Amino acid sequence: MRKKSLFYSLMLHGGILIILFLLQFILPAYHHSSVSKIMILASYAIGYNFLLGYTGLMSLGHAMFFSAGMYSMGLGIYYLDLSPMNGLIFSFLFSILVSMIFGSFALRTSGVSFLIVTLMFGQTFYLSILYFSEFTFGHDGFSLGKYLEPLFIFGKEYLFSDPGIRYNFALLLLLIYVLITTFIMLSPLGRILIAIRENESRTQLLGYNVFYYKFFALVVSGTFSGVAGAMHGLLFSYIGTTFAEIHHSISPLLWTLLGGVGTLMGPLLGTGIMYYLIDFISEITKNYLLIVGLVLILMIIWFPMGIMGTVRKKWFKWLP
Repeated sequence: MRKKSLFYSLMLHGGILIILFLLQFILPAYHHSSVSKIMILASYAIGYNFLLGYTGLMSLGHAMFFSAGMYSMGLGIYYLDLSPMNGLIFSFLFSILVSMIFGSFALRTSGVSFLIVTLMFGQTFYLSILYFSEFTFGHDGFSLGKYLEPLFIFGKEYLFSDPGIRYNFALLLLLIYVLITTFIMLSPLGRILIAIRENESRTQLLGYNVFYYKFFALVVSGTFSGVAGAMHGLLFSYIGTTFAEIHHSISPLLWTLLGGVGTLMGPLLGTGIMYYLIDFISEITKNYLLIVGLVLILMIIWFPMGIMGTVRKKWFKWLP
């Protein structure tokens, strides 16, 4: 039964990724760019879901990780003259460092206290960007376009602003995150993380050092989010404080809840629905947030565990 479920899961997620790859050849320019952004934001949500969905820790400070990766990559290219690839590596290492420092303090709390601490850290990072505005360019942010070296593939020169490069880099990031998450969650380590989510006290009673496992989950989640932020800055050539504001911490929570907490493709589905819902309704009325809120309330009533979570509970138990 387990092998059959794994086969169905591989077929579903492999099929989704193949469809995303093929869509780039038929989508008009506007939707081509939109789907690229959705895949990057969905990668951010996958990172958030790793902490909330699989370990049971809710955060309101993930914009700190996203913007830390974005700013470390952008400022590294601007001030240190790093190449785009070296900028991504630098953001990867910096995201790990920020996640480890954050986890060392935040994981000393739990429950509502953990939520408040994450919010405080996130706001502190946001205010730090504004305080050091001479170095970070403050509210205005800055464009990376003219500082990015071109990418050479098979001897041909491409810019990161090229729609094809943008789309396929976003898809590659999503693919890597899906593979890493799948590998971890199918391993004994993943089982322990889920055990912590379901009953932390019992897991600790069995002899597992719960702090270390939660620390690992937070570092993975923060690093995923940081690299997603760096990729967003690289492909859309803009670094700004809006990505460090609290609403950008709430967004992955909403995307994950809508798509399905603890499901592999829930964050992608939730991100896509929210993105196009806001995009469509904002063209009709300035009060689009009110309508979006009403739609979300209805969807929560119909899908109390998120779309993928409810589908898994009612119909397809094999969904990961």
